[in-house]
Amino acid sequence: MNTATYPDLHDKPVFITGGGSGIGATFVRAFCRAGARVAFVSLDESKARKLCTEVEMETGSSPFFQRCDITDVDHLQQCIAHAAGKLGDFAVLINNAARDTRHTLQELQKNAWDESLNTNLRPHFFTAQAVAAAMRTRGGGSIINVGSNSSMLGLAGYPAYVAAKAGIIGLTKALARELGPDRIRVNALVPGWVMTERQRQLWVTEDALQECLDQQCLKETVSEQDCAEAALFLASSAARMITAQALVVDGGRV
Repeated sequence: MNTATYPDLHDKPVFITGGGSGIGATFVRAFCRAGARVAFVSLDESKARKLCTEVEMETGSSPFFQRCDITDVDHLQQCIAHAAGKLGDFAVLINNAARDTRHTLQELQKNAWDESLNTNLRPHFFTAQAVAAAMRTRGGGSIINVGSNSSMLGLAGYPAYVAAKAGIIGLTKALARELGPDRIRVNALVPGWVMTERQRQLWVTEDALQECLDQQCLKETVSEQDCAEAALFLASSAARMITAQALVVDGGRV
């Protein structure tokens, strides 16, 4: 459960990409628990429907789900417009969806490079484009772009992903500058290695986990809820004068 409450989030429309599983699903749960009106997109319809049912049983209201491939920018923007018609103009946008497929310099082909950036960076621009005018009309808003500390550490094993995540920081700062006069705050939430189901299934080994913990100041793994707590804060009026920043949630990994 949430350890902090932000009353101003109650009844606010929130749009989340990649909300069907992992960190995104925890974002959906956390904002629904806060009383927000939540819409999300995901590719995995089965997990998304299950999440909606569970959230409705817990909170009494169901998030609004649409299946969407975020690399299809036109459809993604259509989903935002359709959801806004259902829930109201969005006060909060969370660009969470990502894909950390492992690859090397030599093996990655041009189409795979494009696919990585089209998943991990391009949607963040076009979702912001889709919500900015309505946020301006409502007097402000909060855009949260989920990055990765892999770009800060220069981790090996997925250079296209790391490049995209580094680009998120630059995009966040540029959008914060452009949208600030309209009281639209834009920040990056930068997790460390979060122990999601996907990470445990594909990448976590005893040695790799121990290496990560050895590099962290705090000797505990980062959870999805740790990221959700940071997102709630950045979305709320408690962070009203915070923009163009990167909030790192990685246990102090150096």
